[in-house]
Amino acid sequence: MQLVIEHLKKKFEKKEVLKDICFTFEQGKIYGLLGRNGAGKTTLFNCINEDLDVDEGEFYLVDNNKKNTIKPEDIGYVLSTPNVPEFLTGREFLKFFIEINQDRIKKVKSTDEYFDFMKIDEEDRDKLLKDYSHGMKNKMQMLVNIIADPNVLLFDEPLTSLDIVVQEEMKQMLREIKKDHIIIFSTHIMELALDLCDEIVILNKGVLEEVNKENLDNKKFTQ
Repeated sequence: MQLVIEHLKKKFEKKEVLKDICFTFEQGKIYGLLGRNGAGKTTLFNCINEDLDVDEGEFYLVDNNKKNTIKPEDIGYVLSTPNVPEFLTGREFLKFFIEINQDRIKKVKSTDEYFDFMKIDEEDRDKLLKDYSHGMKNKMQMLVNIIADPNVLLFDEPLTSLDIVVQEEMKQMLREIKKDHIIIFSTHIMELALDLCDEIVILNKGVLEEVNKENLDNKKFTQ
């Protein structure tokens, strides 16, 4: 499966954020989307997720040489700042999500199996989400998107504020699931992209281009 973007453009008033985005993302790879803060990475994700209307261009999925319109259930979008219902416990949130999405989940597992997969400790599973750390909230946000099993997973700098241990856990999890998804991982941290991602694309001055890892200038994009 492929996610194809053709001549996508987006501007805000007179500022042209995305000038002419053309790219094909393939299933089975983690793509590192690099760019300085403000380069337009989140804008690109919001266009793909249809939170923003594009000015020009189109994007679609190709499966077995067939062009398919992207549906809401095709996209999983993990934000940099987790958004979870803090009045629920972790287990209640997970059960609620599974219940309302049971028709689209291919194989439902037990809540504890999901918690085990995401390495959430037993003593934290029945705590209110408001008492979760930022990293744990981020884990829950990532978990429900993975359970939904969309074709495309968009990660908007989800690991930037996590400690090293949690970062390593999340990177390993992404490596385990990449064969079944198209994964685009946004970051402005060069070292993280080089460690995690199979391919690197850079968004700079509104243009998206693929670059060879070996040709990257580390100082240019690391902050």
